[in-house]
Amino acid sequence: MRLLTGSARLAGVIGWPVSHSRSPRIHGTWLERHGIDGAYVPLPVAPENFAAVVRALAQAGFAGANVTIPHKEAAFAVCDRVDETAHRAGAVNTLVFTPQGIEGRNTDGYGFVANLRAHGVNPAAGPALILGAGGAARAIAAALQAEGAAVTLCNRTQDRAEALAAALPSAKVLPWGRRAEALGDYALVVNTTSLGMMHNPPLEMSLERAASGLAVADIVYAPLETALLAEAAQRGLKPVEGLGMLLHQAVPGFTAWFGVTPRVDEELYRIVAA
Repeated sequence: MRLLTGSARLAGVIGWPVSHSRSPRIHGTWLERHGIDGAYVPLPVAPENFAAVVRALAQAGFAGANVTIPHKEAAFAVCDRVDETAHRAGAVNTLVFTPQGIEGRNTDGYGFVANLRAHGVNPAAGPALILGAGGAARAIAAALQAEGAAVTLCNRTQDRAEALAAALPSAKVLPWGRRAEALGDYALVVNTTSLGMMHNPPLEMSLERAASGLAVADIVYAPLETALLAEAAQRGLKPVEGLGMLLHQAVPGFTAWFGVTPRVDEELYRIVAA
């Protein structure tokens, strides 16, 4: 059994609620695997307490924390400085506490692109259609643009898609009602909405007009195979599940907090999927 010492490195995940998070299992697996004197804990924090808790964690000696719903924009505001990825995304999901203050990063785009590559998908293979206009959509759109892909945004509330497109150079907007008929124009379609998530309505979008070779990515990971991904597989397209993005986005934070670059592999996937 791994025992902590007085020199243990501490990190965690801040959310409201946070009991659903699989991040403790990811980081706990890596801590065990590398025999690190450290711990990663869930931290349920109400929105009105977020800034005070983050500063207290830094003062208490934590190395940093992940940030999940609904705190990613509040995390951006509490940082003393943010890196380019967080600046492009307008949100922070990874906090690193340093002697110079609170540093904010956004690793969602990194995790998404790494997961595409793990599934044999080139992120710059062609234009991408992103469904949704929230923080995840912005991070993924910025990461795809950095790879050289043209990005089109499509959201149920078009005003939100247009506002996001205005913040992303050269991004286009497609009306929600045209999402299925326009699929032939894209090499990648990404669902960043909560549609298809367990206990939520499914994403209603036929892939009948998809171009052959279309990569279909869903950032939902509960269930592991959404209806969208099941249809993609049936049609011989390239489904890309969301759990891999969660695993890959965790790598930079673990490296910063615990000093080891961990590996995303089949064993980790099985442990977290279970």
